[in-house]
Amino acid sequence: MTNHKKGKIYIVGAGPGDVNYLTVRGQQLLTEAEVLVYDALVDSLLLQLVPCDCQLFDVGKRGGRPSTPQARINQLLVDQCRQGKQVVRLKSGDPFIFGRSSSEIQALIAAECQFEVIPGISSALAAPLLAGIPLTDSVLSKCFAVVTAHQPEQLDWEALARIDTLAILMGGRHLGEIVQQLQHYGRSHQTPIALIRNGGRPQQQVWLGTLGTIVNQTLGISLSPVVIVVGEVVGLRAFMGLPDQDQLQDELNSQGCQDKHQPATETTKPLTGKTVLVTRSASQSQKFNQLLEQEGATIIEMPTLVITPPSSWAGLDYAIANLANFDWLILTSSNGVDYFFKRLLNNGKDARALVGIKIAVVGKKTAASLKQHNLQPDFIPPNFVADSLVEHFPESLTNKQVLFPRVETGGREVLVKELTEKGAQVVEVAAYESGCPDYMAPAILDAWQQRAIDIVTFASSKTVNNFYKLLNQSFNASTDTNQPYSNADREQSAPLNTLHSLLDNVCIASIGPQTSESCRQLLGRVDVEAVEYTLEGLTEAIVAWETERGGKT
Repeated sequence: MTNHKKGKIYIVGAGPGDVNYLTVRGQQLLTEAEVLVYDALVDSLLLQLVPCDCQLFDVGKRGGRPSTPQARINQLLVDQCRQGKQVVRLKSGDPFIFGRSSSEIQALIAAECQFEVIPGISSALAAPLLAGIPLTDSVLSKCFAVVTAHQPEQLDWEALARIDTLAILMGGRHLGEIVQQLQHYGRSHQTPIALIRNGGRPQQQVWLGTLGTIVNQTLGISLSPVVIVVGEVVGLRAFMGLPDQDQLQDELNSQGCQDKHQPATETTKPLTGKTVLVTRSASQSQKFNQLLEQEGATIIEMPTLVITPPSSWAGLDYAIANLANFDWLILTSSNGVDYFFKRLLNNGKDARALVGIKIAVVGKKTAASLKQHNLQPDFIPPNFVADSLVEHFPESLTNKQVLFPRVETGGREVLVKELTEKGAQVVEVAAYESGCPDYMAPAILDAWQQRAIDIVTFASSKTVNNFYKLLNQSFNASTDTNQPYSNADREQSAPLNTLHSLLDNVCIASIGPQTSESCRQLLGRVDVEAVEYTLEGLTEAIVAWETERGGKT
């Protein structure tokens, strides 16, 4: 049957990089999205706002790295709209401040697709303010200009040099030319300048200097994503009464716009300067990202799991219709909790249908997910792993009827086997599917090739398996730049030494023994294993490992 539902594209500005600066309208649209097409600089926490069955497309662009061609993005939006989908096109900052929205809108108009633009807060405005720098002042700055230095040769530097304050985006790779051009057209080498990297994020860093000193201060440092502020207002940073005023005052006093400036980073957290690759699914990475960012880490997401509904709801629906027959409900993951209760509601029931059934969960995170449905588990095994559930089960399992909603394929069979051996009658039903993405995003592969990753984390054996598969596929993929790096049908045939060479000097961190064993089998080693098998435990283990090494690479 033809789908007569009309699709619509919402072009939404995500703000400067922190989920807290998303507009209310933008948040509403994300919670209703059927398809999300998003940029590389979007805060990963925003991805947690979309429904669990929302289809995700990462089309982010990074300077100097392989990117999704704009024509393909345009066509993707048109195709999804024609399928009747509600699509959110999520862009960093504001869609119309260097956001390439005009090209996409022209394609939508040509295809007669409905669309709506939702403004966002541009990093050009937010990053300076969040770093304590005003763009205007009644005395020092009566005007300012926002420019992109992506192609500095196209700018009128003679005119720009006469403007009180400049906010420059995409200028990290061209800092030397920016400084040279401004001084060539009359700006003093003593003119204050600030570089703000990751503005408004936990890992924000700020460098203060002058046009005469800033290049030497930042030699060898990757500045992207950065906002550059040029003008006398930079000197007001210590006097605005904003957070960290004492620290900022000390910075300015100690530096004094002298030639001996040093980079003034604003964090000394254990993982500052470390880039951590998170391999959890996009819908599950929020909490882990936050834990790592609180320790100063820069996060790169490489989702190795795609969580979707099962191929059929028949088994779960039948079990829900006969819940009264079960003694225990066992839930071993947040995905199992979320999909079970979503299907429960779909069948016209709620938590009251579980009266008389005891609930066992594996792990604190699963228990927390259950609590969101106003339920407390009757039993949590002490070691937070499924293997210990049967060993410590609080009552005899003989003739107990056990319902086990689980992943459709690829899950470990040990739990069912052990429950059955103890006399339980276990009914396994598919509640969700956990698959491998079709390909690795080009920017992630480039990060590996550029040796930009310091730590890679794994929270399950399946993430290890899929990581291994994706990385192998990517190095065997076609060199056709108009296609993704790989597809799901490629064989895992890359030589192991090629993969292992990429992991040289990269810390491999595992959440627990089973995951560690997978790391050893496929990746050759494991460097860090959590003592407590939780995300908090894994974060603590990484911090302890880095601290013990003294932060040395």
